[in-house]
Amino acid sequence: MSTTGPGGPQEQEQAHEHGHGQGPGRRSGAGLLRSRAAIGAAVVLVVAVATTTTMLHGHGAAAQNSSLVSAASSSSDSASAPGATTVVSASAAASAAASASASTSAEASAQPSATSSEAAMDQLEKAASAAEGKVAVAATDLTTGAALDYGDTDHGFVTASIAKMDILATLLLQAQDDDRTLTSSQRSLATRMIENSDNTAADSLYQAIGESSGLDAANKRFGLTGTEGGSGLYWGLTTTSAADQLRLLRQVFTSSSVLSSASRSYEQGLMSQVETDQRWGVSAAATSSDFALKNGWLPRSATGLWVINSVGRVSRNGHLLLISVVSDGNLSESGGISLVESMAKAAAETLDQS
Repeated sequence: MSTTGPGGPQEQEQAHEHGHGQGPGRRSGAGLLRSRAAIGAAVVLVVAVATTTTMLHGHGAAAQNSSLVSAASSSSDSASAPGATTVVSASAAASAAASASASTSAEASAQPSATSSEAAMDQLEKAASAAEGKVAVAATDLTTGAALDYGDTDHGFVTASIAKMDILATLLLQAQDDDRTLTSSQRSLATRMIENSDNTAADSLYQAIGESSGLDAANKRFGLTGTEGGSGLYWGLTTTSAADQLRLLRQVFTSSSVLSSASRSYEQGLMSQVETDQRWGVSAAATSSDFALKNGWLPRSATGLWVINSVGRVSRNGHLLLISVVSDGNLSESGGISLVESMAKAAAETLDQS
């Protein structure tokens, strides 16, 4: 994060975040999963067929609730209520709409098997149980319309450098409002900010958009409901949720956006060209080299614990997925990266079963 601005704990926190290629180096593998005590909230997997809901399983461990929302029941991730979610099979809902009078056995045959769905959920629970602090994931399959919101969904996470995606989206929206394009200087700063995670460039562009007031105004138009810009130049201390980051990804990567096609293409292009040592994170869920992302990593000065976040779009088995993973309280940078990658992969595997 930036080292500019007044002294104090916030400056120290921002100064610790790596930009300019000082990142975590090579992409981390699965890593050693550390266990934590289960929090005791039930995880419920529900497959909806017409108006009938069939309970597949409920676990009393790992304090996460999960949700998959079908395209038929919701066109956006905003249908997922924070902290309490439901799982719906997109294919099952579509089948039920076509034949609401089908027999129970026929309805069941149109759904993914309970075994495969349960196995995917078990993997997601296992990944989350390795968290040393808090973690949440939100994801959607743009091909099927299924969406997922899982984990510590009521917790406010510090963005670290994933805020740079938001800063650029805000800059582009403001330029649209003024019927202008970005200046050559702004484009140069945007490239450094996204591709290299340059903090000085982020400082300049955060000032250009009006700092937190400009960011918050744009986020309201983007449909974000729980994100608050960091004060002064402390953009990296913006607070957010996995669900809000998914909403922002929809603005950047889908046509259901207040951003123009040109603005979206520009930001997508930069996010697809981040420097090599910053290509870890949600890319772990991709099955090809077709992905675009922005990561954030930050040790908190008060505790030494790491914030590790990753947001982006990945191509997986012919489908396009948007995934956001946010976490804090990680004992190490490498452990946090492993957690984020495990969560991204497990969420994608859960969406595979929708």
